[in-house]
Amino acid sequence: MVMKRARAKTLSAGVVVVRFRDRRPHYLLLRAYRHWDFPKGIVEPGEQPLQAAIREVAEETGIRDLRFRWGDIHRDTPPYGKGKVARYYVAESPANAVHLPINPELGRPEHQEFRWLPYERARSLLVPRLQEILDWAHGVVTGAESH
Repeated sequence: MVMKRARAKTLSAGVVVVRFRDRRPHYLLLRAYRHWDFPKGIVEPGEQPLQAAIREVAEETGIRDLRFRWGDIHRDTPPYGKGKVARYYVAESPANAVHLPINPELGRPEHQEFRWLPYERARSLLVPRLQEILDWAHGVVTGAESH
């Protein structure tokens, strides 16, 4: 009997960042080339996923005032690419200001653009695996899903 070796998954962690405008949730999306996503990055050895998510948001957007109003609930994507899985948390930021700092390893920002968008518009820019994450987060934020 031949046993298949389980492929080690690469875990990244990020945050679906929401802020409210006129009591409507708006979600922060970042664009790298033609791909829109939430702020996220690789969980470093010895780092907890939530710590990594908070670090990545700060590194990629400058946002440091995340409020985890809904606790540390999270949702993982199905594996994609070469076994990568992304774990997303939900947090509120009262700040509107976002800046895309230069990544020292790349010598340029990791992302070319950011947008705060209402649910429907944000969903239209995301691939299906991220639409599922947004759907879940929107349910949490609006109270339509119990956590």
